[in-house]
Amino acid sequence: MASPLAALSPLDGRYARSADPLRPYFSEHALIRYRVRVELGWLAALAAEPAIAELKPFSKATATGLNALLSNFSENDSKKIKQIEAETNHDVKAIEYWLKGRLARNREAQGALEFVHFAATSEDINNLAYALMLAESRRRVMLPKLDALIAALRQAAHRYARLAMLSRTHGQPASPTTLGKELANFVHRLRRARSRIASVRLLGKMNGAVGNYHAHAIAYPKFGWERFCARFVEGLGLEFNPYTTQIEPHDSLAELFDAYAGANTVLLDLDRDLWGYVSLGYFRQKTKKGEVGSSTMPHKVNPIDFENSEGNLGVANALLRHLADKLPVSRWQRDLSDSTALRNAGSALGHTLLAYAACLRGLGKLEADPRRLAEDLAANWEVLAEAVQQVMRRHGVAGAYEKLKALARGKRLGRSELAALIRRLPIPAEAKQRLLALSPATYTGLAAKLAKRI
Repeated sequence: MASPLAALSPLDGRYARSADPLRPYFSEHALIRYRVRVELGWLAALAAEPAIAELKPFSKATATGLNALLSNFSENDSKKIKQIEAETNHDVKAIEYWLKGRLARNREAQGALEFVHFAATSEDINNLAYALMLAESRRRVMLPKLDALIAALRQAAHRYARLAMLSRTHGQPASPTTLGKELANFVHRLRRARSRIASVRLLGKMNGAVGNYHAHAIAYPKFGWERFCARFVEGLGLEFNPYTTQIEPHDSLAELFDAYAGANTVLLDLDRDLWGYVSLGYFRQKTKKGEVGSSTMPHKVNPIDFENSEGNLGVANALLRHLADKLPVSRWQRDLSDSTALRNAGSALGHTLLAYAACLRGLGKLEADPRRLAEDLAANWEVLAEAVQQVMRRHGVAGAYEKLKALARGKRLGRSELAALIRRLPIPAEAKQRLLALSPATYTGLAAKLAKRI
């Protein structure tokens, strides 16, 4: 095997270890194994059907042997299939030939050889293999990693629920919030995005060359193939699609890729916000002995994890959006453009996984700097103009907004200037005292409550 230093893709080189969890689902070996799994499952389903009289039910020993063929499937087996493919120039047919060769070693299974890949087109095998790959990688790798990220973000939201922070709308000082509430916003958004990923029901088909059960019906005209094929697909944990061409139209795959891309967009927004808060000094980053931040500036501690996450999200979404747009489109009853595009599903999710991991690392390094946050709040008393004019409105002071606009728009106000204005207002004494007691650090509305509740 080539050295990681010779890898063309960073997923197999620099980032190989981080991408490892997806290899059991999207490597070439994994794809071949999933195809073998579908082929064996189809053969077993046919053998268990009494109406397929020419195919006798397998004995317990033979059934166990077939299961072992899958459970013991190795890279060496994949290599042998690839050698057959070099002659056939057809990947799924190579699997059929390999399976027949293995089954021929079993006397009982010898009678089943012509039922390997019976009535199936290669896309019957492929669409189910890819749906299983995506379903199982989603459940075992992608969602657990996203859940870990959301959990870390929620923990930080609770930790900093009451820590006041100057907001910036359009990049300018605005009504204060809390650091925890800003993180809670992303917890809520990522939860929704996670739910969308999890809720996509992946479809599958098993209906022959162009979706009309031609081969099935000509061989066994009186058999209920639609119901049988639906049971087989649903038995794999997928939803049966009764209307297809030669290919399953991939609409559900497109939905899933689009859902991943949507979650990635939220994460990209988080990466950029956290990068900005580090830049402002609201967060310090924990240092690690031996690490270097710059080749020439010894003081640097750069927010590289959020930058790494952002970069990988861009690559991931370029692939995910392409797959979502391309896969549902196929000329007439079939063309092969979907096949070559779909092979990049692992790359798209690989870069997504790298982004999750990088953001999670970055979160683990962050430590809020309360003094820096307090400095910004103390330097921007003008953000209380909103509070003052709202209380003025409540008590019927005409032109409240305009009065505060004349005083504060585009200007920096100090505490004393604002206090002088408040004392002159024609409002009840209790309201004046409440406003005079207010500071930018305490004018955070329900932010702390919202952050704690997430």
